[in-house]
Amino acid sequence: TVLTIVISIVLFIWLRLLHPAHLLTALAISLVLGGAIGNLIDRLAHGHVVDFLLFYIDPWYFPAFNIADSAITTGVVLLIFTELFGLDKKREAA
Repeated sequence: TVLTIVISIVLFIWLRLLHPAHLLTALAISLVLGGAIGNLIDRLAHGHVVDFLLFYIDPWYFPAFNIADSAITTGVVLLIFTELFGLDKKREAA
């Protein structure tokens, strides 16, 4: 819980310091921050993160997850994608 709070504060500060042209980076950070806060609320309210989406085909199943986990994963993938290909840097230069 403490680690989630610290990371959320760091992400919030990073988001506030971003250049206005860095829209994709801001979206990625917002997704990660929203997912982290969602999981934090679950931990504080229930003592653990509630996973409610479980997909399976006969004996095989995909690990259970929730919307917050999906937001965090999407945000991290988007952040990696924008950094690898420098999409926001191109927008700032234009």
